[in-house]
Amino acid sequence: MPAILVLDDSATMVMSLSRVLKNAGYEVETASNGKEGMAKLAAGLKPSVILTDLNMPQMDGVAFIKEARKSASTRFTPIIVLTTESGGQKRDEARVAGASAWLTKPTEPSELLSTLKQLLPK
Repeated sequence: MPAILVLDDSATMVMSLSRVLKNAGYEVETASNGKEGMAKLAAGLKPSVILTDLNMPQMDGVAFIKEARKSASTRFTPIIVLTTESGGQKRDEARVAGASAWLTKPTEPSELLSTLKQLLPK
C-alpha cells in the first residue's frame, strides 16, 4: 500500500486530506512543516508521494522541496504542491525547486486522487 507524506501547518487540512487518502486505501504520514517532514524522511520514511503546502512555519514548501531533492531517497519521489497560492511566480518557484504537480486549495478529492494515480510509480 503506497504511503503518502502530507505536510501542512493547518490541522484541519491535515485531518481532511488524511481522511480522503485513507479512504482511498493509502497509508498517511503527516508533518506540520518542512523541517518536521525532513526529520521524518531522515528517520527512514520512504513515501511514494509527498503532498506539501507552500506557506508553513520553520521551513516552507519550496525550501522543503529543495532539501528533499538533495536526498537520494526522495530525489525522484513525486511532490505535489497543495496550496491556496495561485500566482504564477510561486508556481514557477516550486517547479524549479522540483515540484511534480500543483493543486490549488480547496481541491476536490477526485482531482487529488486522480493526480496521485498519475504520479504514483507503477
